[in-house]
Amino acid sequence: MRRLLVINPNTSASISALLDQHAHVLAGPQVLVQTVTARFGAPYIACESSYAVASHAVLDAWAAAQSAGTVFDAVLIGCFGDPGLFALRDICAAPVTGLAEAAFIEAAKSGPFAIVTGGTRWQPMLARLANNLGFGKLLAGIHTVPQSGAELALDPAAAQETLSQCCLEAATRFGAKSIILGGAGLAGMAARIQPQVSLPLIDSVSAGVHHALGQLPGTAPERQLFDFVWKNVSAELTATGTCAP
Repeated sequence: MRRLLVINPNTSASISALLDQHAHVLAGPQVLVQTVTARFGAPYIACESSYAVASHAVLDAWAAAQSAGTVFDAVLIGCFGDPGLFALRDICAAPVTGLAEAAFIEAAKSGPFAIVTGGTRWQPMLARLANNLGFGKLLAGIHTVPQSGAELALDPAAAQETLSQCCLEAATRFGAKSIILGGAGLAGMAARIQPQVSLPLIDSVSAGVHHALGQLPGTAPERQLFDFVWKNVSAELTATGTCAP
């Protein structure tokens, strides 16, 4: 059976549970899904500082997950913002993607796309990520709401009403061909909102799982090492450094 590692880069167990629930359904019975939670950092990523720490937490979580010898066929970073994406690709032999990258790839098939997500401070961060991943010219606009994805997940009915209105506004405002509903905490909401919105809605968690499992296996060795010795990081991450004790 194939193995998918889903990393929640924040410390919220409730978000990990939501990711795990949806990933199991989306991946199907022929895939073993293991969802892990960041061992340090913010309860929900909502600013540059928490994003920076989350990148370290992603590396640490991956190192801990594979330290027992488990070989994963794909890794999904379960945050719409993909902290640590490029760093983890430096060391992980399996294909690595994130919720944002996967959603961008799916949305770009139809042309320009818009994003609706929680957390106002995500707007410049997501614009930068889209540029870094090569989707800047296709990103028609970003519509954020003040609440974080975790806060929205606490009241799904109210979130659905808020996000429906945001999607309707985005559909008329940005001239996009599709809208990404981005955020681990918003998993499953796109399907419930879709009947109210004329443009196709893309669930970032669904896009993430499908893209992660659709990639070809990596050709790199099963175990790689950073070409330096880590200092004062976790034992599992230390073990990924050259000549680590």
